[in-house]
Amino acid sequence: MSTVYQPFRSFDFHYKKCYLSGDTFSTPIEESNILPRWLLDMAGLSGEEPIKLLDESIRSYNSLKVPVNIEVQEHFVDALEQRMQQAFSEGYQGVSQLVQADIFNWIGKFLYGLVYLEMNAAVRQQQLSADGLNMSQGLMHKFGNLHTMIQGIYTPVEFEEFQPWSIVVVELAEDTPFSFRDEINTLTFSMKMKNFGIVACLQDNGTNARFHQQLLDQIKGTKLSAEQFEELCARFYYSAYLFNRLPEYAVMPVEGTIYIEPMPLKGTLNKPIFDHWQHKTYAQVLQEFWKPWGHTLFEIIKDPANPMSYFHPPALPAVL
Repeated sequence: MSTVYQPFRSFDFHYKKCYLSGDTFSTPIEESNILPRWLLDMAGLSGEEPIKLLDESIRSYNSLKVPVNIEVQEHFVDALEQRMQQAFSEGYQGVSQLVQADIFNWIGKFLYGLVYLEMNAAVRQQQLSADGLNMSQGLMHKFGNLHTMIQGIYTPVEFEEFQPWSIVVVELAEDTPFSFRDEINTLTFSMKMKNFGIVACLQDNGTNARFHQQLLDQIKGTKLSAEQFEELCARFYYSAYLFNRLPEYAVMPVEGTIYIEPMPLKGTLNKPIFDHWQHKTYAQVLQEFWKPWGHTLFEIIKDPANPMSYFHPPALPAVL
């Protein structure tokens, strides 16, 4: 491999090539479900459940399909799915033992699949072309980097002394039905199922995990209540929003392996990597995550200096 397939350069979202590998392989294309059948079955879902996409269109899980080269699907995607299925079937015990690169590739594949559908719709509606973009360059840059990184599903990808993600796997105190949420602009994803929860920021070079290190150290080895897990998610989604860098990477394909090296996040900017944490804004995020328990914004932020928390101590980031 001397070059890396980069669909964002030519807006290659026409369902004619494999969405992961382009035309790297010569076998035919087939349609593959973004949400795998095994997951729907394990979650007790039919696949007809609705999901709202970025363009506000409502689709069913079963209708979310992307074009995949048969060889890529059978030899690489299916192998990844089998590892994830086995781990999920074992609950927290299995998921906590997964290699983080597998979790990254699996979540990355799902989120990138959604991005591919959005891009395909935009291309079909002629809203996206080389001279007329309806998506920010920064966002496309992020999506392009994610696509390059998840090439690791079918070819060796080496991250040079770094990990591009923050991934946290926690044990839940009670068995819980499958649900997930994502924030595509920040490439943040969370899901819960059985007795485990996952929170992931896919392109932050580990900064969000470091930002919340005090809380992560505090909860290590403990089982989280449903309220605590949603609070943990709210913190990651908010800090991902505050993360004000667009990570840059040097990508070098050498003899069949893609080497990825991060550029320093500091760059030429003197300001901190995260914008200032504000309890008032965080409380609004938290209210959304705590909807099932009916906590009002007034209740959450009754003490402006100490927002409500299910963690003891709250281990909240300092407000400057």
